[in-house]
Amino acid sequence: MRILLFFDLPTKTAKNKKDYVKFRRFLLNDGYDMLQWSVYSRICNNPEMVTKRVSQLQKHLPPKGSVRALSVTEKQYANMKMMLGEQTTNEKNIKVNQLTLF
Repeated sequence: MRILLFFDLPTKTAKNKKDYVKFRRFLLNDGYDMLQWSVYSRICNNPEMVTKRVSQLQKHLPPKGSVRALSVTEKQYANMKMMLGEQTTNEKNIKVNQLTLF
């Protein structure tokens, strides 16, 4: 399974920028990979892990902005159509059959 995380955070003030950087650092340290600007993905072994990760996200949410999480199966994720651009390095390196290693 994967968690897809979508967010829009304000960056007009110094405090907003600090909150954005802190949230982004949390995502990267927690195992999320950037798919696009403000779209991150994290592999989870099962629905319980998804619940745990979403709970962790809720503890680290910035005070302002919009953050959404969507869980999808690997099959659903693999069916995503790349319409323009290229896969990220992490997407190329991690294949579905490697999930058993996590």
